[in-house]
Amino acid sequence: MIFTDRVNHALIVASRAHGGEVRKGTDIPYVSHPVGVAMIASEYTDDEDTIVAALLHDILEDVSDQVYSLEDMQRDFGEKVVGIVKDVSEDKRVGEPEKPWRERKEAYLEHLRTLSDIEPLLVSVADKIHNLMSILADHDTVGDIIWNRFNASKEDEFWYYRELTEIASQKILPEALKTRCNMLFTRLEEIVHA
Repeated sequence: MIFTDRVNHALIVASRAHGGEVRKGTDIPYVSHPVGVAMIASEYTDDEDTIVAALLHDILEDVSDQVYSLEDMQRDFGEKVVGIVKDVSEDKRVGEPEKPWRERKEAYLEHLRTLSDIEPLLVSVADKIHNLMSILADHDTVGDIIWNRFNASKEDEFWYYRELTEIASQKILPEALKTRCNMLFTRLEEIVHA
């Protein structure tokens, strides 16, 4: 990973914005997720804006404006980073009524289908790779009880990752990234259909 002043600042922002949060059903600090996503993304690009956006990718949908807002992100990191983060964010905001899980996921998938810029696609796939890695590792530890952590059934989670993997396979992205995502999805398929 390239480590610049902007990347360092994004790491500090992500750490503060997600301070006190943990990954679903665990005691793992949430900030490990955006850091993991940035590290995965950095294996396939050295574009600083993409890596910064990977560190910040969950802020607009999961963090209150009082903690860190769109305007803060625009001021600190510029329009390109904000654009990438918007492209990988679901249509939800802290403090607002949340749309049903399936509706949000379908809208997100449809948006991904329309994207042609590599930067948000790379961040999105890196995000899903990190999530799949976490699900698979946790499943190895706790078994099927892991599905109780999510807002959707294991069948719905499987549907979502199948669709994402299919979308990624059709986009112009590094082949190694697509292969990695597909391999993890295949492992998910094995445990869902075991």
